[in-house]
Amino acid sequence: MTGPAEEEDIAVVPEGHLFASAGGGSPFPVPAARSGNRPSGLPRLLAALHDRLPEDRVTAWENVLQRVTGPDDPVLDRFISAQSAVGLSNQLRAIVDAWRTEGSELTGTGLALALATLRATPHPRPAQPVVSGPLSAAISARLTSGVVQEVIRSADASLLIASFAAHGAEDVVAEIAEAVDRGVHVDLLLEESTQASAAFAALPRSVAVWHRMASAGVLHAKLIAADRHTAFLGSANLTNRALTDNIELGVVLRDPAVVGPLVDHFRWLISPENGIMRRA
Repeated sequence: MTGPAEEEDIAVVPEGHLFASAGGGSPFPVPAARSGNRPSGLPRLLAALHDRLPEDRVTAWENVLQRVTGPDDPVLDRFISAQSAVGLSNQLRAIVDAWRTEGSELTGTGLALALATLRATPHPRPAQPVVSGPLSAAISARLTSGVVQEVIRSADASLLIASFAAHGAEDVVAEIAEAVDRGVHVDLLLEESTQASAAFAALPRSVAVWHRMASAGVLHAKLIAADRHTAFLGSANLTNRALTDNIELGVVLRDPAVVGPLVDHFRWLISPENGIMRRA
């Protein structure tokens, strides 16, 4: 939202662009809002893409944009066609369509700079729905299997994973193993009665497996937390069917103010002095 002191530096022109003065130099065009304070399609779509993808995938898109001459460059079409994530190619094509209709004079480098600015600006990212099973057009959801691997991949120092059941899920186990190779410390909180730990038997001994001590209840939580910045919560256990075929529902959180306390709670659960969980 533009403050009173900034309004004098911005003027609306008939072509539907804002010309913002850059340090007293020549003005440069950026897409303008179409009505009220709602951003036009292109900025909104770029922001949605930034919120959807992990940083390395956003950077890959920026690199492509820096190499293209405009929205009709065949390099764009080849890159978009190669995307395997559900719905991502449609999302990228919507950006290209908006670029063509709303700001075809903008360069790919300009769009890449916009995405880089989003990455460099700290802000809580919205919760993102995640599903297993059939996908509808009702929400911009993503498949659980891919999201789980991306969250694990985003960890730099620590992973905290909780699951009631685990079976198969070879891709997830492989991602955890790669995280260990990067120096990430991994804690697995698993329900002992389901023999979930067997799914992770091939992981290095440095991976800490935790079981709940004898009580009337079980460990039923499903959580994957990368450091203190990203967490996946949902109904899906770490099984092949739950990650792909079952009808499951979850959410990705990318707000450290929310993720941090979740991590603290589970680390409290595994603290030996609290007598709640024990090392397997």
